[in-house]
Amino acid sequence: MWEERAYRACRDIAALAASGLGVSELHTEAIRMIEDKIGTDLTCWATIDPETLVISTMTGGEAKIPSEYEPRLAEAEYSGKEPHTFATLAQRRQLIARLSDLPDRDRNRSARFNNVWRPLGLAEELRVMFLADGACWGAAGLVRAGRDFTERETDFLAAVAPVIAGATRLAVRSEARGSRPFGHPAIVVIGPRGELRAITQAGQEWRDRLDQIASGRFLIMMQVMALGARESTSGGFTARLRDVHGQWAVLEASRLIGADEDQIAVTIEPATGDHLLGLLLAAYGLTAREREICREVIAGHSTADIAARLFISANTVQDHLKSIFAKVGVRSRGELVARLRPNGSVRAHAT
Repeated sequence: MWEERAYRACRDIAALAASGLGVSELHTEAIRMIEDKIGTDLTCWATIDPETLVISTMTGGEAKIPSEYEPRLAEAEYSGKEPHTFATLAQRRQLIARLSDLPDRDRNRSARFNNVWRPLGLAEELRVMFLADGACWGAAGLVRAGRDFTERETDFLAAVAPVIAGATRLAVRSEARGSRPFGHPAIVVIGPRGELRAITQAGQEWRDRLDQIASGRFLIMMQVMALGARESTSGGFTARLRDVHGQWAVLEASRLIGADEDQIAVTIEPATGDHLLGLLLAAYGLTAREREICREVIAGHSTADIAARLFISANTVQDHLKSIFAKVGVRSRGELVARLRPNGSVRAHAT
């Protein structure tokens, strides 16, 4: 029965999470487990930044999508016109989405289907979202040429997805806490057709680190950033991503003013504690109010100051702090600051 298989898969994935694997290693092992239960021709799992809903890293199964199709897949994902994008499904809190469930008109206009899956001889796609406490930590795309994904298969994936989400959140939390700023700020210029126009020496170093994940990954990410900036009403696009060693970087893309062509400048900056704080707060499952209070504590504000700034009582602040301490696994403000800002020297008031 699929229920028993789902129970065993959840147990095994939880054991992987407890073993302390990084995100990429965790997903690699989990993909093997899932593929043993559900056959696919192509599988790709993504880690998704819960704040920006941008893919931060990807892990594939044994069968890899041909490299020439990766830009088409990225373009479809971030064009703003594609049905069932990971970001759209995350915003809807939709756990499962089959391509075959779309109306014919939406399926027929899907760039993912027409420009990627159909040329590869694939017809059926199933997307699974990894959601925990309302936040999206990742997603999986499963594609095959034969029969459509069955109800039993979707029920199985719906049962294991929350456990995968929790395991992914735990791995991201561990990597974010252990991340140390690496490298130097870099600049990359992308041309109107997604081609690399210019790159600094530091940018080349980042390219080497990202391409260790998969050949061509750096350029794909730069094309995603350029597409995001062009589609954005503000003309800017921000993302965080991980390199092969689990180190984080912050990327910002914007149009170059005065250029003869539509060129995009992408800056890459090593992620500091400030850049990763929001990610950590989400990874500990804190509510929006608890996150506000954490930021106030990190800023060094007293209970009375926090109460006045947030227009709540001092007792309410203390109640929130008790909940925060329990979720983060600390017993004092000092421990909380050390856990959330391991690289920072921030004074925390005792009262």
